[in-house]
Amino acid sequence: MIETPVVVMQKKGMDGRPIALLVQEASQYACRINIHVGEKKINAKSIMGMMSLNFTEGQEFTVVTDGEDEEKAAEGIKMFFANAKL
Repeated sequence: MIETPVVVMQKKGMDGRPIALLVQEASQYACRINIHVGEKKINAKSIMGMMSLNFTEGQEFTVVTDGEDEEKAAEGIKMFFANAKL
């Protein structure tokens, strides 16, 4: 299991389109990927679960990956947030 701290860098936060792109990114990996925001633990492959989060610029959260390709998934999700021009 890998826990990766991430900060939302997008100035307008994240609404439907970027969240859909995040779910697509997460769905490429076989491992379990959860987003931990405060007390919430959301499956990153669930569009409905991810839409329940209200990501804003500067918000910190943790990506938890667990499974066969957890390292690749952790890096992929981290890079998504670092490079996304949303």
